[in-house]
Amino acid sequence: MAKAIGIDLGTTNSVMAVLEGGHLVVIANAEGMRTTPSVVAFQEKERLVGQLAKRQGTLNPERTLYSLKRFIGRSCREVAAEIELVPYSVVSAANHAVRFEIDDELYSPEELSAMVLRKLADDASSYLGETVHDVVISVPACFNDSQRRGTMDAAQIAGLNVLRIINEPTAAALAYGLNRKKSETILIFDLGGGTLDVSVLDISDELLEVRATAGDTHLGGDNFDKEVADWLAAEFEKRHAINLSNNKQALQRLREAAERAKVELSTVLETQISLPFICADAAGPKHLDVKLGRAQFNELTAQLLERCRAPLEAALAEAKITAAEVDEVLLVGGSTRIPAVQELVQKTIGKRQIKRGVNPDEAVALGAACQAGILTGELKEPMLLDITPFPLELEAESGLISKVFEQNTAIPTRRTQLYSTAEDSQSALSFQLLQGQPELAKDDRLLGQLKLAGITPTLRKSPQMIEITFELDANGILNLSAKDKSTGKEQTISLSRSINFAKTELAQIIENADHLSGGRQK
Repeated sequence: MAKAIGIDLGTTNSVMAVLEGGHLVVIANAEGMRTTPSVVAFQEKERLVGQLAKRQGTLNPERTLYSLKRFIGRSCREVAAEIELVPYSVVSAANHAVRFEIDDELYSPEELSAMVLRKLADDASSYLGETVHDVVISVPACFNDSQRRGTMDAAQIAGLNVLRIINEPTAAALAYGLNRKKSETILIFDLGGGTLDVSVLDISDELLEVRATAGDTHLGGDNFDKEVADWLAAEFEKRHAINLSNNKQALQRLREAAERAKVELSTVLETQISLPFICADAAGPKHLDVKLGRAQFNELTAQLLERCRAPLEAALAEAKITAAEVDEVLLVGGSTRIPAVQELVQKTIGKRQIKRGVNPDEAVALGAACQAGILTGELKEPMLLDITPFPLELEAESGLISKVFEQNTAIPTRRTQLYSTAEDSQSALSFQLLQGQPELAKDDRLLGQLKLAGITPTLRKSPQMIEITFELDANGILNLSAKDKSTGKEQTISLSRSINFAKTELAQIIENADHLSGGRQK
């Protein structure tokens, strides 16, 4: 049977892994690295993906695209904060969908993510000596339906078959729990480049059950970088009376320097930030040379640390346990290397020891590969019971809202509810489908407009009873069906989604996939 691989499609970096001979192995990319920057760059005659794309970003900031995961499946209205973090052009398309404008061409986050996935699959194929087609892809646990569909669309555009979408903390728990025999309650704190997930799980050799999850899909290492970059810009303006806000190359250098400083301050108490020739004026070239200490870094990012606290406490509360009842704590995601983040988790969980034997950059990909092995029959491991982090609600034209699924409902699951016509000769019903948000968010999110057509018109005194079945599959994606209760006839049901591609648009993009990857990819 052909090999299936696990992919952690990250905001900053992506990782791929495979099950070989009963052992989980991280696959190095064509450049020999175990992580691949999730970056796509457009040059005059070629397109670059990965490390080569990232390397030229300083000189080509407006045509080097990164942090794609923060935009996938979202509307421009939802990513105002994310747009401020990037130097490239983000525009609003139909239904306020996010598009990136490069050389008068518009690209979706899904298309560019597909380019990253394609490179990963090609590199894995070279390593394995066979073409990789089947994949398990991880997503943040708090990704909603549109973001999950967007990830599936990206894989489809890349020509890949997704065996399963798996939540990142769940994947990390699978990697951690491989071949473990004792039963434990574990907490996964996953802070990556763009998202935060906190999950509480019960794990044994027979069962891995997610009890609760909470998170923030607008919080990650990118935000820490921005705080430092903003401070550097302010320091430069203070010293030289020059505002760098309109100098995109200078801003990109500040962002890269901020990221390096953040990484260095995880192991040292002070770092020197030197950026020669960052700009020039009539008096000549200007340089930036400052010191940043860990204590000052913690002050600059204090509000971000506070944002980390809420999901941590919410996950414990939703699981109905105290910190003392947690047996193990795993830190996942590169941003958990920040000492202040580790201290925050340690204070919350008390004396429980944080496990450091799992590489935070690789744990999710290894778990995705483990799930791939289970689905292909190579591995017999615990039954996986995941949950949906969001409640699902249906709002009728009258404004009445009915709850379909509660938050933290185990998936896969399905539920059938009855709805009726309310007016004479009514031949259609329409609803708004809403997906609730965690406590951190203000409002429910509109997934789309649900419409039932083909209802036989009757008098209001004898309304038609319509049965709608809502199914959340193992990927956490919603599927719908409906029928007339009185006749048993299947009803025409459509869901006009607010963000994701229409079927015809996606089909056209897939058909043109070779064109989209035009130029020489590296």
